[in-house]
Amino acid sequence: MSNKEKTKWQGRTGGGNLGQRLLIVLLRVVPIRLIYCVSAATVPFYIIFAYSRYRAIYRYFREQWRLSPCGAFCCAYRNHVIFSQIVVDRFAVFAGKKDIFDTEIDGFDIFDELNRDSKGFVMVSSHIGNYEITGYVLKPDKKRINSLVFASETALVAQNRFAIMGDNNINIVPVADDMSHIFTVSHALQDGQIVSAVADRINGSDKHIKCRLLQGEALFPAGIFTLAATFEVEVVAVFTLKVSPTKYRTLIRRLEIDSPADGTALSKSRRASLLVEAYAVEMEKILAQYPEQWFNFYDFWL
Repeated sequence: MSNKEKTKWQGRTGGGNLGQRLLIVLLRVVPIRLIYCVSAATVPFYIIFAYSRYRAIYRYFREQWRLSPCGAFCCAYRNHVIFSQIVVDRFAVFAGKKDIFDTEIDGFDIFDELNRDSKGFVMVSSHIGNYEITGYVLKPDKKRINSLVFASETALVAQNRFAIMGDNNINIVPVADDMSHIFTVSHALQDGQIVSAVADRINGSDKHIKCRLLQGEALFPAGIFTLAATFEVEVVAVFTLKVSPTKYRTLIRRLEIDSPADGTALSKSRRASLLVEAYAVEMEKILAQYPEQWFNFYDFWL
């Protein structure tokens, strides 16, 4: 399957600017649990009219978790319900209701240690759970987070992201066709800052690293891992999972790689590959606990 075929789903929130504005207005006056019920009722229609996305998740449960057809259908359906709640949660934050969510952070000591160190570091996440919530709860007091994002979202979502994350010492860095974002994040690491990126989608790039994940192989973006290898900075994987209607759990894990037994230095490409492998291991651990919170709605595996 070509890279172009594997990136048909661009991660753009549906509803358009008008529908999204209406949702924000409703969330200011209607209890969020009631909005959850309404969003859950739309799932059958979503499955019908966005069948290719449903099929990708169904195949994920059939092929990666070896579930029966019935079991895969039930899990895929619940996956869509949870995803609808996570989208509602995002807009609840936009509506000024950030305080209704409680987030427990497991591994904050790792983040705090790196935050206070003079060197910069890299944070990588994935389309597991709700990574955007992480940007609302992690507020580094020593460094600035430079978050790489693809400009595929609606204007409303982009504006709210800029406003909220800007208040949390987060600089949004749009991925540009002229590659100027590479210079921005490179300078950030040189200045001892943090670079953050979602690292489980290649977005049509030819620069990728093949790695095993669960029962198959998939392509991971080489860029962010090569950047970390170039500057020899630490990398942490961050996952934020929904554990109840108004509670999230953020897990921060350091990506550890072994040095060669003969004492030779790792090449940049080898270091990047080992970081991808370590990242995939952490993803597997999280998916084993929260298999229904995988939200890459396209055929991810080769």
